[in-house]
Amino acid sequence: MTRILVDLLFHTGRKGGMESYVRQLYPRLGALAPELELIGLASTELAATGAPWFPGRLVPSGISGENRVAWARGELLEVSRRAARVGADLVHAPANLGPVRTRVPMVLTIHDLLPFRHPEYVPGPYAPVLRGMIRGAARAARRVLTVSESSADDATTLLGVDPGRIDVVPLAGGSAAAPADADRSSDLVLAIGNRMPHKNFAALLEAIALIPADRRPRVVVTGSHDDDPLAPEVRRLGLADRVRLEGWVAPDELERLYAEAALFVFPTRFEGFGLPLVEAMSRGVPVVASDLPVLREVGGVAARWIDPDDHDVLARTIESLLSDPEERERMSRAGRARAAQFSWERTAHGTLESFERALAG
Repeated sequence: MTRILVDLLFHTGRKGGMESYVRQLYPRLGALAPELELIGLASTELAATGAPWFPGRLVPSGISGENRVAWARGELLEVSRRAARVGADLVHAPANLGPVRTRVPMVLTIHDLLPFRHPEYVPGPYAPVLRGMIRGAARAARRVLTVSESSADDATTLLGVDPGRIDVVPLAGGSAAAPADADRSSDLVLAIGNRMPHKNFAALLEAIALIPADRRPRVVVTGSHDDDPLAPEVRRLGLADRVRLEGWVAPDELERLYAEAALFVFPTRFEGFGLPLVEAMSRGVPVVASDLPVLREVGGVAARWIDPDDHDVLARTIESLLSDPEERERMSRAGRARAAQFSWERTAHGTLESFERALAG
């Protein structure tokens, strides 16, 4: 039996897409390869809540994923120590970071290289620290798994990873989906994501403010924590009666929002994959997104592409689509068809193949 230590020090319930990745991947990986013995090295936050989605046992690390210093120290030192202690055959580090030295073979998943491409979007003095940790983990890994061709190109260009060590394994959408007959006649514009600067939700607010008040749609932006940095912008632009800012909403509430939304808008400046696009398309929500190569990989011809910093064009695009139900219906069908090309089962198969390559040396 192959024993795999899964590095879950990052998982706190507040990390967005990387947490969605492991929560969707590991149940399928466990079903695909029940012969694997999976051991999750859990943050204090994950150990406290438990992980019913994880098909193995959790080992508490005593390390908080919210404490940046403790988390970094844990990635650099504790993961490799625990792997040796439990007799692991392989380590999977699924969230960009991992040991920079390990005697146990490692597969590192790189979602994006934001600290390299856009250090200005990384808060405080963390960009150079993250660059060093990511570069060290990529050097130590036997296989580097990326979630898009764009991230694979970045791993080669920015980290010097030999393309022969890279496995590209795309992600997929959520397991639930809005019904095919969901009512798209509302004027609700939905946006989902954390409040890191590159998500660029302020551009959406600026665009909404350009739409005349009598035609201005309702907007819901989910994914905030604590004091929402978008709140002052909502007040400044006089949008309090049309914009609702939400934290991380419960799954059933999120599905209700998907079912009601007329449009999904994603004005990001940088992504490693574009998971929100697949999530929205799988539910038949027409997508307006930034014209980035990595998002084109995901959305193909199903999305409407815009310059994320051209507020006038974004405003006109939103207005045009809200007034054109036939075009929204066409985009809804195209989005469902595009999203069907991605599945978590394929992600699990590709991940298992990467594990096997790492174990084969």
